Amino acid sequence: MLLAALTLAGAGKILTFIATLSVLIILHEFGHFIVARRNGVRVIEFSLGMGPLIYSWKSKRSGTLYSVRALLIGGYCQMQGEDGKTSEAEQQRDFQTTAAHDDDNFQAKSPWRRLAIVLAGPFANFVLCYLILLVAALAFGVQGDGARPLIGMLVAGSPAEHAGLEVGDRIVAIDGKAIANGKDLIARIHGSLGKRLHLVYSRGGEEHAVDVTPGPCPPEVGPKLGCIGFQPVPTYQRVGVGEAFVDSGYGFVNIADSTLDSFVLLITHFSKYSSQTMGPIGMGQAAVTIQDWGWGPYLGLAALISFALGLFNLLPIPALDGGRAAFIVAELIRGKPVDPEKEAMVHIAGFAAIMALMLLVAFHDIARIAAGKGLM
Repeated sequence: MLLAALTLAGAGKILTFIATLSVLIILHEFGHFIVARRNGVRVIEFSLGMGPLIYSWKSKRSGTLYSVRALLIGGYCQMQGEDGKTSEAEQQRDFQTTAAHDDDNFQAKSPWRRLAIVLAGPFANFVLCYLILLVAALAFGVQGDGARPLIGMLVAGSPAEHAGLEVGDRIVAIDGKAIANGKDLIARIHGSLGKRLHLVYSRGGEEHAVDVTPGPCPPEVGPKLGCIGFQPVPTYQRVGVGEAFVDSGYGFVNIADSTLDSFVLLITHFSKYSSQTMGPIGMGQAAVTIQDWGWGPYLGLAALISFALGLFNLLPIPALDGGRAAFIVAELIRGKPVDPEKEAMVHIAGFAAIMALMLLVAFHDIARIAAGKGLM
């Protein structure tokens, strides 16, 4: 009975994460939809989900088909002038050679308007990131100065990871002295640089013990302090509306800064940091664990995923919004679309690269889970 309850609870958490990811993708597509309509482009279909059609309704005023499909994961926004071809230049060429030109065709719009439509999806994810942080701040409060003695984030290759600690472990004692709260835990570790500590932690209702030696903390924390490579789960405190708006702004800047730094490190030191990159599988594992900490931390994760989704889509890779935008920018510079054959070659190479990256990330996600390692 207990096993069945735990299995059901785990399934519920996975479904919650899938629903979250679907909302982020749908609102990304809704960004394309809104800007396309504002620029007079006809949207043929706006779909909630993928796969076989379950329900649809066609607007008599706009002619847009609003549909719900069997696999409620993501969705799409199909505009007039998008026929599913891989080459943006081919679609533009086909439009130019057509005798009758429709004003509501995506290809009929100026490069600047098409660029705005393409970039609207990632922009929607950035806006959504801030709004999620704001909702979390208003509903559940903001992170306080205190913390719980619970491992919330584990640094790969750190002393804590080498000692076998995992995300979700609760530190109950150090060197025989009970740990009352996260502040006490941090103080004990920071004051023990180079000194071996005997940690007692709780996992799944059972207590375990391990020895670990703190090394120097990162420069932003203080190199003369001791760190073992994890962050405790923060506490949350209620704030007023004004403070919630301001704190959400700071949270957005922090997410943007950390995500951009991670992207730069991944690009410049790919072999070193590729194994630390999380894909949908790894994010799902993180989401399942973080849901146990409350809605405040979980919404913080959702905001982070939303920003990362927007930034990822801005990469100049074919099949992503950034790839489409890059060819439109090239058209603006050259004064004419890129040659379809050359663009097709770039698309093939880009598609192969992104598929290889997805497979690599999925491999590391599965390997991390199989090895029983922490989420981050």
